[in-house]
Amino acid sequence: MASPSVNKKKLSAQHLKPLKNNSQKASFTIPPWAIYAVLVITALIYIRALSNGFCSFDDDDYVFKNPDIRNFSFEGLKQILTSYYVGHYHPLTMLTYFFEYKLFGLNPMPYHLFNVILHLANTFLVYKLAEKLSGNRFTAIFAAALFALHPMHVESVAWVSERKDVLYALFYFAALIIYINYVNHGLKLNHYLVCLLLFVLSLLSKSVALTLPVLMIAIDLYKNRKPNARMFLEKIPFLALSIVFGLLAIKSQQVAMKEVEISFSFLDRIFLFTYAISFYIVKLLAPLHLSVMHYYPGTAAGALPWMYYASLPFLVLLGWLLIKPSRFRREKLFGAMFFLIVISVMLQIISVGDAITSERYSYISYFGLSYIAGQWVSKIRKEKMLRLAKMICLLLLILFAYLSWDRIKVWKNGIVLFTDVIKKYPDSYHAYWVRGNIKCKSNNYESALDDYNKSLQNNPNFLLCLNQRSLILIDQFKNYPAALQDLNLSIKLDSNTAETYNNRGQIYEKMNDTAAALRDFNKAIMIDPGQQKVYNNRGALKLRMGNYQGALTDINKAIELNPEDGHAYTNRAGVKYMLNDYSGTIEDCKRALALDPGDYIALYYQGMSLYNLNDKNNACSVWTKASEMGYAAATELLNQYCK
Repeated sequence: MASPSVNKKKLSAQHLKPLKNNSQKASFTIPPWAIYAVLVITALIYIRALSNGFCSFDDDDYVFKNPDIRNFSFEGLKQILTSYYVGHYHPLTMLTYFFEYKLFGLNPMPYHLFNVILHLANTFLVYKLAEKLSGNRFTAIFAAALFALHPMHVESVAWVSERKDVLYALFYFAALIIYINYVNHGLKLNHYLVCLLLFVLSLLSKSVALTLPVLMIAIDLYKNRKPNARMFLEKIPFLALSIVFGLLAIKSQQVAMKEVEISFSFLDRIFLFTYAISFYIVKLLAPLHLSVMHYYPGTAAGALPWMYYASLPFLVLLGWLLIKPSRFRREKLFGAMFFLIVISVMLQIISVGDAITSERYSYISYFGLSYIAGQWVSKIRKEKMLRLAKMICLLLLILFAYLSWDRIKVWKNGIVLFTDVIKKYPDSYHAYWVRGNIKCKSNNYESALDDYNKSLQNNPNFLLCLNQRSLILIDQFKNYPAALQDLNLSIKLDSNTAETYNNRGQIYEKMNDTAAALRDFNKAIMIDPGQQKVYNNRGALKLRMGNYQGALTDINKAIELNPEDGHAYTNRAGVKYMLNDYSGTIEDCKRALALDPGDYIALYYQGMSLYNLNDKNNACSVWTKASEMGYAAATELLNQYCK
């Protein structure tokens, strides 16, 4: 049998070389313990937050001066479950403060510690979510590390008031992980119900969790789930909950929406919208010029700053890169959808407040962008390119870790925080006003007045600052003409604000123009019949005018509106004293002193009533306390009747 012919042509040296498989991806091994290393590094960075205090920027309303968390009872619990706080409905978040206050009082360290623990838990959930979506450990560890260490996320963790961010994220990420299990493992009912429960908990922590059902649809598409009736029907409970909490969010924000004074044309709003999206994308790689406030731009000569116009072509270019055919276009599209879906409800389509963007809004949304980056790096085939990409990723994470460590110190307290804002936005009237308010709370009135002056230099028509400056000019500096000038300008700019008329009424009263004071108090009540302090002030004025029955009616109304106002009880005690109701006077004085032990006026009236009831010893004892507080009238009574 003839053997087959053999081509005896001599092979070249090139043919003898082994073939290189260009499609083989270079090896890149991430050890299983890498996520724990990320958690330890993150904990070491955020340990710095534990020495921070409350920052007096929403922290007062949520914790420091919130009476609801102090009422550890069924009534207090009911109040938290049914109330809005700072324009939000998030009862689960408020419950965490409720129990923390019971356990730790106003020690800020445990509040910060819980935020850090939640951030660490969220980091681990991000790792698991990215791992389940990609099946790639590099993508998972990169997404987790970027989430944990990015300086844009410091605001959500180091700010006690942003507990709602880290808490809703915990349930949000967990719900997504369970939903992927539901899709991957036979659409089991228990997975579905757990996902629904986690969604409810996320909504109760922060209503912006309402985007989750749309993201579930994006995951269906990414996982190539075949569309059918069940796929849409199973979303109905989620969508219904989103609608309910969306309506609650709109209702809770109604007051904030009414306060907006920012006006832009329709064309300007398009560029504000594109700028906001671009802001978050750019800050992902260049997290510089960070600030708790990023203000709306001024319109010099009717035009926005150039970067607002540049944002539209920038997004068009990115959009082209997204849809451009490539071997990981699906990853790009999914990551972009994740980012846009989560951040969509925070893009200030309806302008609320003074800020166009906020760093905390990147907390969950950045997962989509980090997922794109992780998948892109993991799919690099050339060894040299992969090494370079890995090195860049590592250097970025090291830089971000340092920037986060440095950024945490800015959240030390409110003064430091808004001094940082002023450094970034020296022309901001809002930042000076907020810092002035914080200084007022610590009785630093001279410095507060300086901040108010600078605020009004930047915006002479800033109503809130005009009113606030008038108050310290009245109470602390007794400069009534200057305060009156501020309030007259305020009323000229807005003649429908009850507080302004109330403040001006107090000035007229101090200037002994009782007719003008009464006219302003009446106007304030006509504008807003629910203004408790106006009833109290008008009642005190009527007492001074000798209209005791009118005074009693007003002060009773003030106490009805706010039973915790000690000053109102003192004023009513004065009315009852003039009506010779000495027992009633003593009773109201005791209530006033229970609310404010330093109320020497209440002590004065109590002593007078006791003396008129022939209880000279106790009267002298009470006047002694008032005299020790520096009340001259009590000292005179002691010298006259108690020797």
